Amino acid sequence: MIIVTGTKRSGTSMWMQCLGQAGLRVIGEAFMGKWGESIRQANPRGFYESKLRQGVFYATNPNPKTGQYLRPEETTQHAVKVFIPGLARTDIAFINHVIATMRPWQVYTRSIQKLYAMEDAHHLTLDDAARKKAQAAVRRSRPRIPPEVEWWLEHYDLIRDVSTRRYPIHFTSYERMLNDPEKEFHTVFRWLGTGDAKAAASCVDPELHRSNTSDEVRSSLPPETLALMDELYDRIHRQAGLNEALIGELNRHQAQIVEQYGAPSRERMREDLEPPAETAD
Repeated sequence: MIIVTGTKRSGTSMWMQCLGQAGLRVIGEAFMGKWGESIRQANPRGFYESKLRQGVFYATNPNPKTGQYLRPEETTQHAVKVFIPGLARTDIAFINHVIATMRPWQVYTRSIQKLYAMEDAHHLTLDDAARKKAQAAVRRSRPRIPPEVEWWLEHYDLIRDVSTRRYPIHFTSYERMLNDPEKEFHTVFRWLGTGDAKAAASCVDPELHRSNTSDEVRSSLPPETLALMDELYDRIHRQAGLNEALIGELNRHQAQIVEQYGAPSRERMREDLEPPAETAD
C-alpha cells in the first residue's frame, strides 16, 4: 500500500484528496460516521479515513464487520491514511511506500484544540443519551497528555519505526506542498512510479491557510526540547535529513519526556533511535 501518515491535522487529508485526483485508488470515506455534522469545518473536502487509520493488522484486516481481506499483492497502488501509531503496528507486507507529512508543533497544538472544540460544541446540540455516549467516546479516545507532547511522541515513534524496519519513506511538510504543489507531486510520483502531478496539484487550494508559528503557545516542555522540535520540523521541511547528532539529541530528550510523563509514555520507548532509512530524495 501507499500509506499517508502523520499526526492528526498535519495535511494527511489533503494528500489523500490529491492522490485520488491523481488517479490512485483511495481507501477511505470523505466523512466517517457523523463527521459531516460534527467536524466538517475542519476539512470541508473530507478526511478520507477508514478503520485502517488504526493500522493494517489483524484487528482491522480482515474487516471485522464485512470479513473482506485486503491482500498485500493486490493493494500495492492503493493509497490509505494510517496515523503514526497505526503505522507502527501495520504489517510490513502492506508497506510499499510511506508519505509522511508534518506541521510545526505550535500549529498542531492550536489546530487540534480547535478540532476538539468543534466536537465539544456539536455534543452540546445532542440529546442527553447521545451526548453522554459521545462524551464517553471522547474520554476513551483523546490523549491525556498535552498536544505538544503527543506531537513529540508520535514523531519519535515514526522515526524509530522507519529506522528499525527500513521501509521506503518520503518525509515532507504541509507547507512544502502549499508552496509548490506540482514540484512536490512530481517528486513523489516519480518515486511511486504512478500518478498525475498536474491533476494532483489542481486540487490544492491556493487560499488555504498557511501555518503561523508567530503566536505564542505555552508548553510544559523545557525550552531546549521545544527548540529541538523546531529543528526537527525545519530539517523535514527543508528535506535536510537527520544526522547522527540529531538522533542522539532526540534519544536524550525522549528519555527526559518519558521520565516526566511516567509509565504510560514509557511503553513508547522500547529502544533508542538509529539513523533513519533512505528517503525518496
